[in-house]
Amino acid sequence: MFLFLFVISLGLTVNSHSYHKNKYVTSANFFSGTIYNWKSNVTDYFSLREQNDALADENMRLRTLLRSTQDTIIFETLDSTVLTTPYTYYPAKVINNSYAKTKNYLTLRKRAEDAIETDMGVISSKGIVGIINKVSRKYASVQSILNTNSKINAKLKNSFHFGSLVWDPETKNPNEAKLVDIPRQAPVVVGDTIVTDGKSTIFPRGILVGTIKEFELSNNQDYYDVTITLFNDMTSLHHVYIIENNEKEAIKQIENPGDASVLEIQQSNNQETPQANAEQ
Repeated sequence: MFLFLFVISLGLTVNSHSYHKNKYVTSANFFSGTIYNWKSNVTDYFSLREQNDALADENMRLRTLLRSTQDTIIFETLDSTVLTTPYTYYPAKVINNSYAKTKNYLTLRKRAEDAIETDMGVISSKGIVGIINKVSRKYASVQSILNTNSKINAKLKNSFHFGSLVWDPETKNPNEAKLVDIPRQAPVVVGDTIVTDGKSTIFPRGILVGTIKEFELSNNQDYYDVTITLFNDMTSLHHVYIIENNEKEAIKQIENPGDASVLEIQQSNNQETPQANAEQ
């Protein structure tokens, strides 16, 4: 009876105080992350061959891309180490993954020194994975694309028509997703590639998503509902990359001029105050 009442009191305390709730969430993430890490170390040992094959495939694609770039573009004196990009990539390892629910998540083990934040994109060597939704010192939680709350901008690779990538749990297939709100005028063809469109601050343009399996007109007959076969095997994810957009704040500021105007007014007032005080 004491233990029963003690558990109830703890639950009431956590739910009614934000400080205790935050401490509980942080501690739960730490302990669950540690357990998932132990589990991952055991399972990874038996999947080394698959991981090596995946890394070899990625190296092959990168070499092919590099070679094709060298063959089609003339460089005079260009050092690839000084190429500027707004994106920074951080490596991470999947230590837990759900894919059979309506709201699926992944747990990542990351480097403690990496400045990972919420709303950063997560990809693998084969394509899109999800978006960071919680972070602790060594671990991060990812809202998978196989989540009914996920809605990511994606487009046809060979045109500028775009829609929203969503998860339809009724299909019960973790390697398929839906691309909705594609205009009827779009040249949709089975087998075409779907990529991210870069219209958000989370994913760069051109990250692989999947290929078109089938499509049909929606109920209002103005848009296509497209079924996508994902490039990623969402049931077998190991190494991933977290994407940081270094220009995210600048983009948000220019896209929300109201907030910027308020900031400028506040700064102007702050600059005028010392002068007014001096005059007084």
